[in-house]
Amino acid sequence: MLMEPRSGRLAAWGNALLAGFVSPDDAVLAVVGEDAVHRVEGLPGESAPVGLTLALGRLRALGVRGLRVALPAPGHPLGLSGPPEFNARALEAEEAVICHGVALGLVPEVYEAGPAGDVHVEVVWHCLPVREAPPADVPSLGEAERELAEALREATAVLSKLDVAGSGPVAEAAIDAYRARAERGREVLAPGYPGRAVRVLELAQRVGLLVSLAVDRGHGGAVSSSEMAARAEALRPVERTGRRAQVAAYNSYVEELERGVR
Repeated sequence: MLMEPRSGRLAAWGNALLAGFVSPDDAVLAVVGEDAVHRVEGLPGESAPVGLTLALGRLRALGVRGLRVALPAPGHPLGLSGPPEFNARALEAEEAVICHGVALGLVPEVYEAGPAGDVHVEVVWHCLPVREAPPADVPSLGEAERELAEALREATAVLSKLDVAGSGPVAEAAIDAYRARAERGREVLAPGYPGRAVRVLELAQRVGLLVSLAVDRGHGGAVSSSEMAARAEALRPVERTGRRAQVAAYNSYVEELERGVR
C-alpha cells in the first residue's frame, strides 16, 4: 500500500494520455518508472506481446475511454467485476486495471532478471476479457475522503492501545521516505485528475504507512504471537478503508466520465 501500485501508474497516466494531457512517450515513461520494460500480451489483434505505446494506442482505437484500478485482497474483490478467471489472476497479482468502454482488463506479471547486484524488473500485462458490471466495493471520492478521516482516528487509537512503537530507526526511515516521496510526487495521479483525488490518495498512503509500520516493522509492546495477531485483526478494517480510498482516487477520472463531467 505504501508503494504506488503499477496498476495505479498505468491507470493514471493512461487516463492522462486518453484525455490528451500528456504525450504517449511521457505516459509510458511514467508508467514504466524504474522498471526495465513493460509489455502487453493478449491484446486483440496482436499475436505477440507489444510495447506499452502500441498497446495504449490500440486500446484507444478499440474504444477504451478510461482505465480503472482494482486492488483485491483475500475475501475482498475490491474493484473487480468478474469473470472468476480474471478475478483469480487479479487476486494473485493483488492488482489489475479494468478498461472503461471495452470489456477488457490487464493483470501484471512481474519478472526479475539479471545477475546479483544488477537485477532489473520486467513486467508483462496480460490482457483478458472482463465482465461489464459495476466494480466491487469502490466508494465515491467523497465517501472515501470521509471514511479516511475516521480511519486515521481509528488507526491512531489502535496503535496507542496496542503500545506500538512509533519511533526507532526503522520507523523513522519509513516516515522520512514517505515524506520525501510526498514532496516530490505531487503528480502521482498524472495531469487531469481533480485536486481532491490527490488529497485522498495522499491520505490513503498515510493510512497505509501507519498500518505497515504497525504490522510489519517492530513489535512495540506486543511480543507474543497472539498479541501480534490481535494487532493485525484490529488494523484490518483500517487497511481496507485505505485500500478502498486508493482505488477511489485512481478511479475518479472514470467516475467523472460516468457523471458526464468530462
